Amino acid sequence: MYVLGAAGPWTESYGLACRQGIELARDEINAGGGVRGRPLEIRFQDDSASGEVATRIAQQFVDDPSVLAIVGHMSSAAMLAAAQLYDGRVAAVATTVTTPALSGLSPWIFRVISSDSSNGVQLANAAMRMGKQRAAVLYENDGYGRGLSASFRSAFKGRVISNDPISGDIRNAEPYIAFFKRERPDVVLVAGNDGSARVILREAQRQQLVTQFMGGDGWTPVVLDTAAAEGALVGAPFTADDQRPEARKFVEAFKARFKVEPDGNAALGYDATITLARAVVAAGPDRKQIRRWLHDLDARSAVPGITGLIRFLDSGDPVGKGMVLTRVRRGRLIPEKVQ
Repeated sequence: MYVLGAAGPWTESYGLACRQGIELARDEINAGGGVRGRPLEIRFQDDSASGEVATRIAQQFVDDPSVLAIVGHMSSAAMLAAAQLYDGRVAAVATTVTTPALSGLSPWIFRVISSDSSNGVQLANAAMRMGKQRAAVLYENDGYGRGLSASFRSAFKGRVISNDPISGDIRNAEPYIAFFKRERPDVVLVAGNDGSARVILREAQRQQLVTQFMGGDGWTPVVLDTAAAEGALVGAPFTADDQRPEARKFVEAFKARFKVEPDGNAALGYDATITLARAVVAAGPDRKQIRRWLHDLDARSAVPGITGLIRFLDSGDPVGKGMVLTRVRRGRLIPEKVQ
């Protein structure tokens, strides 16, 4: 068999979705004859979104010659830490890491999601096209939160009335929402993951704050909180309402297997896995040749992924990738048209 490593915070909701996407890709590949006639095995390791844990896992992967490449990591802290060990040794395709700090960090590191340097700009442009003039920003104080918030603030042409760090495990958002009620921003960007999002949105609902909340790809699981998240804008790498034939096929297969609709985390895990599987098919079980194949992908050889065609810039960032602006409607992410 051929082996890929996979690392992420699998017990978190976004990590579970990504793992399910990886598992679906693996099973479809094996049902189709495997990789070069052999089964594809995924060795999952939980990095808890921690740089320290990710470093230990990365060393294990690097030291195991049977591991040909890595799917992951999922968080900025984990990927930035692990990249130092993967550099020059084994290729890694990050799934949901959007921090600009990853761009060009190593020729052995790639990702299938666009950088926050462009995602924040897209969110700011959407807010301005909607006529929003006064923005407040909350950001988780990590690579993801800082990168997305900085990009948004640099592109937003209205007034940013506040820019405050929060903890990813925030328990009490009452002071922030009370401040927003007093200052009345017409858009609030929360640059973080769904855990902090739910605390903030529920507190906003409790205080009956009327404003437009928006978040990046870390917000995609907020649809599970159908009451508090209703109406929020989410910049997502994928939506289950995508009508392209390949997207419909993926959504139906995922629903049949896991009894829920896939989100962007699932789609990105799936895409990273099929990309590396194709690399092994083309390059063989050779770490250096796998990295070279990924680097040499061009418009003609790009991998047809669920989130779009996959090929990479010299920086490791994906070519032509962006986000889909969606709005939470009754537990679904519905594409939002902004004039």
